[in-house]
Order: sequence, then C-alpha cells, then structure tokens
Amino acid sequence: MSFKSIILDMKGDFGSMSRKGFGLRSRSQRVVEERSSVIVDALKQSCWANMPPELLRDVLMRIEASECTWPPRKNVVCCAGVCRNWREIMKDIVKNPEFSGKLTFPISLKQPGSRGSLIQCFIKRNRSAQTYHLYLSLNQAASNEDGKFLLAAKKCRRATCTDYIISLNAEDVSKGSNTYIGKLRSNFLGTKFTVYDAQPPNGGALTTKCHSLRPGSMKRVSPRVPAGNYPVSNISYELNVLGSRGPRRMQCVMNAIPTSAMDPGGVAPTQTEFLVSNVDSFSSLPFFRSKSARIDNSQSGSLLSGQNDPMLILKNKAPRWHEQLQCWCLNFNGRVTVASVKNFQLVASLENGEHENVIIQFGKVGKDAFTMDYQYPLSAFQAFAICLSSFDTKIACE
Repeated sequence: MSFKSIILDMKGDFGSMSRKGFGLRSRSQRVVEERSSVIVDALKQSCWANMPPELLRDVLMRIEASECTWPPRKNVVCCAGVCRNWREIMKDIVKNPEFSGKLTFPISLKQPGSRGSLIQCFIKRNRSAQTYHLYLSLNQAASNEDGKFLLAAKKCRRATCTDYIISLNAEDVSKGSNTYIGKLRSNFLGTKFTVYDAQPPNGGALTTKCHSLRPGSMKRVSPRVPAGNYPVSNISYELNVLGSRGPRRMQCVMNAIPTSAMDPGGVAPTQTEFLVSNVDSFSSLPFFRSKSARIDNSQSGSLLSGQNDPMLILKNKAPRWHEQLQCWCLNFNGRVTVASVKNFQLVASLENGEHENVIIQFGKVGKDAFTMDYQYPLSAFQAFAICLSSFDTKIACE
C-alpha cells in the first residue's frame, strides 16, 4: 500500500468523521455532548482507530521520512491535524529545524534554523501595498517564482517611527489579528530598530507598560499568558556623516540569544509551542490576540534573566574592494545578482574575533525580489525582521 493511498484513505475516514461530528452549530451543553458522542462513535468505526500504536507510529514515521520537501510535506501537516493523538505523535517525530533543516509547522518559524547550512528563502516586495512576503525556496535558483509562503509584513508609518507588523497570514496583517506574531519598530531617522516578539522567547516574562495604565504603573505578565511585545533584538545602523562610499554598517544585538549558543554544543532558546489556551485544531492553529501593550524602555535589555552569559552580537562581514569593478564585493555564492546598499552578510562577533560562518545574508535579485538565507541560532522570524530593517529609508546612513 503506497503512502499516497494511505493518506487518501486517512483523509476519507477522518473527513467523514468531520462531516458527522462538526455539522452542529448549537452552543448548548446538550449539543456539545451529542457532538462528542458522534465523534467517539466515528473514531470507533474507523479502521485507523484500532491500529496498534506501534504500527501507527511506524506508518507516520515513514510518511514523515518520505515527504521531505514542500509541497509534498503538507501531508505531514495533514497527519498532525487528524486528532490530538496523531498530533502528539507527529510533534514527537518531526524534529526542530535546528536538527532537521526543515520548516514544517508554524512554530518552526520561531525556532533556530539548521546548524551548518543556510535555509534558503526569498522576499517579495509590493511597493504600492507596502507589504513584504517571505517564502521558502523550493529550488536552488536565486530568483524564485514559486515558494512555500511563510510570513507577511506590512509597513505602517507613524509620526515618530515606522512599524512593520509581522503575521502568519498574508491576508490579515495587523496587530489585532490572531495570527500576529511580532513587529519591527524603527526610530524617526530609521537608524535604530527593535524587534518585538509577541510572546516570550524563553520561560521568563518581562514587565510591560500598557496604554490603559497610568504613567509609571507597571503590570506583571504571566509566563504562560503572553500579553505584550518582548524585545528580542536591537538593530543599529552606523551614521555616515562624511558620506564615504561603501556598504551600510549595521549591528544586531540578540537580547534572547547568549554568546555561548555559538560554542560547540551550545543551546539557543527554542519555543516549542504558541502559548495559547484551548488549542483544539492543529490544522488551523490559533494564536493569541495581542493587546496594545508597550515594553517599557527600561526593560528593553537582555532577556537572559539569571544568566551571566553576554548577549550575541551580529556584525557586518567585511567586504573587499574589487579594483576592476570599482565597488565593494561580498561572496553570496550566487544567491545575490544585483548590487545594492541593502545587501549584507552578518557574522557573530565573539571575544576572540568574528565567527567565520555567515549567520544571515540578504541581497537583491530583482526590482522587488530579494533572497534571505539564515541558519542557527536565528529563527525565520528573527531573520525576516532583521531584513525588513534594510528596506527602511536611511538618509543619514548612505
């Protein structure tokens, strides 16, 4: 029996269960109990319900191993959306991007990328709508037309700053959306940026100041109930007062990632789930609705509470001057084809010098097309936010 027929068989069985069990719309307790009994009866009648757990796990492991790339990997997500039992099995089988190099579930976008190899993505810009869409590359070409959609961002200009709202849904990019996962905020000059995560990157929680509270009043946030924006990175661009030629100089301070994460065997904070309540459906995984909360400036430091390990700092990889081309050059290994001041490569800045491996690289390949490659210890969300900072106008830096 082929894996394709297995998937079709499973979809048929559980599809009929969904039609039987979820057609009722009444909110009364009686209807809820009736609906639950229908689901239980449908599960008992399904041939998959009586499968031994060891055999079921083996089948799901084979499916996960055979569907390595998108779009076939959607079958893995379908299996995780069948029921809670299957979801728990698939969550245990599917490894984090750090070890597998694969982006499978939505939470993968908040987890560190693969070690030793770059995860290749690309960004499409819509100038008129001021939106940016991040896609996972499905081939090795620098310019991609097809890809797996990952994240969307929308630029919102304000009087004293600019916000880039980041969402899991390309059709609903707003802070009020239940798919909002964070934002990037710039200062007035566009030289300093802060990346905010909608939930704590680790088990701790910061003190936030809300608009609804009086000035100076503070509110303690529960680690299990995120209700604000948590600063996970600070990005700064060096002012170019003299107007000297060369690429932009930037620095990223990763508030939630310790320097020890770059050591052999080092560990970077890894989110394992979206901290929400009553998550009943994996296929339509809901995310919490972020309130209009603002991090107090005094709390925008390190999230590494209780640790003496300094924060990881990323800096530009030094370019070389090409005499024949009369320009600054960086080796993007064919992933960047158009010269631009937006292009950059970042490496870890350690006490004993710069780390030789590129952590993230970003560059132009078309009028509104850009490549974005990243690896451990950055997540896709963090890398996307860093790249968004390069789109903002920086008159004083060029």
